[in-house]
Amino acid sequence: MPGHDIDRLLSFADTLADAARGAILPFFRTAHAVTDKGDASFDPVTEADQTAERAMREMIARAHPEHAVLGEEYGGALTREGYQWIIDPIDGTRAFIAGLPLWGVLIGLYHDGKPLIGVMDQPYLDERYRGWMDGANVTAHGQTRPLKTRACDGLGEAILSSTDPYLFEGAEAEAFARVRGAAKLTRFGYDCYAYAMAASGTMDAVIESGLKPFDIAALIPILTGAGGGVCAWDGGDASAGGRVLAWGDARVRDAAIAALR
Repeated sequence: MPGHDIDRLLSFADTLADAARGAILPFFRTAHAVTDKGDASFDPVTEADQTAERAMREMIARAHPEHAVLGEEYGGALTREGYQWIIDPIDGTRAFIAGLPLWGVLIGLYHDGKPLIGVMDQPYLDERYRGWMDGANVTAHGQTRPLKTRACDGLGEAILSSTDPYLFEGAEAEAFARVRGAAKLTRFGYDCYAYAMAASGTMDAVIESGLKPFDIAALIPILTGAGGGVCAWDGGDASAGGRVLAWGDARVRDAAIAALR
């Protein structure tokens, strides 16, 4: 992309993902401390979350002290000026503490408030998904290949995902039910991994609500670079989170937006 050294920035994002891998894997499927930070519902944070975010923040501070940082565990605020790393050390902490390999490390970089690059790393499966708005790839077990979403005629042929069937309430639940009723198949519980599957061309859409910037920042360049996209339920900008629709084919996007209204 003009004005940005995408290769260099992606290389640095890879070093952040490597550091997070090293911090997280020793905790996976082992006994470790889990804290509930939720007020009404279970919202876990683990030693692995905190250790990995600290490691990434320290690396960013050393290499790019002029860059802002927003992370799930240690805070920050979205900025519209300059570079900002937006990180979630473990997206899918509930899956992590259940021993399921469906979580991921999310590393996004915005410039002037707009998505630039993103990495979703699944350390246990040795899969790393990378996107840069006009391209995307995945490296798994030493082999790298381009990512490409698949063609899908509409919701009737679509495989849909959302993190939890109880994520939606009231009018949101009714809207999601309309999309789910039209879709060929719906699967739950995959967090960021579902977005990677949409970018890989094995799923067609992900619908969620209540997302924070660090839940989606890394995934926007991956989906977009693979030929799909991420938008709000009304088709607008989703870079700050909220109600999010990720899609592989524009026909699925248009049908989903119509049903979500």
